[in-house]
Amino acid sequence: MHDSRLEAIASYRDAFPHITPLITDWSAHENQGADSFHAIKETLGILATTDQAIPLRYKRADATDPQVLAWIDELVEGASPARVSGVRKVSTGPSLLLLGPTGTGKTFQGYGAIRRLSILGVNASPSAAPIADIYAKMRPRHQVDSEEVFESYAHTPLLFADDLGAAKTSEWVEEVNMRLVNYRYDRQLPTIFTSNVPPKELGAKIGERVASRLIEMCRTVVLKGDDRRRQGRAA
Repeated sequence: MHDSRLEAIASYRDAFPHITPLITDWSAHENQGADSFHAIKETLGILATTDQAIPLRYKRADATDPQVLAWIDELVEGASPARVSGVRKVSTGPSLLLLGPTGTGKTFQGYGAIRRLSILGVNASPSAAPIADIYAKMRPRHQVDSEEVFESYAHTPLLFADDLGAAKTSEWVEEVNMRLVNYRYDRQLPTIFTSNVPPKELGAKIGERVASRLIEMCRTVVLKGDDRRRQGRAA
């Protein structure tokens, strides 16, 4: 069982050999006072859970933008080691706002950031979805607890909300945006947001109160370039 878990971990990491995991020498990990058995089990769980959170099109996504990599470094530095396993866990930290025209790689960088954290062996327990899907799941209807759905996204340690500002504006959408952003803003929960909305138009599109919080809580990265989708690459 121990060997099979190590092989499974290696299979995930071999696809990204340029990323150096934080835990590579399990014996040394044990010598530092942590439990290698639990560390191996937890690390495999991190890799498997993250893989399930990433859509098929973005399975090979990798963060490459220097500012995105710097944000990842901040999260890693602020992550605390678990008491038994010693595996680092994300709890609080800065958020990330990826802006730019359609097809410039915002979603690719977002999923790449989530992937890189897992390869590093950091437990971020990510939840990822286009913002339109979050709205759809939250819409009041029979046998759906909208508040429970909201809390599942609000409480997640690392949330990736893709394509903010793309949905048609309504009072209900503005309320969801405000509640979700404000909840994570107040608790300093790291969140990845992407948006096609130009920086100067963000307040008009999603509301000034939401935009103000985003600017304060996020490391903002503006991506430029041609539409990658038209060139046959994921964006």
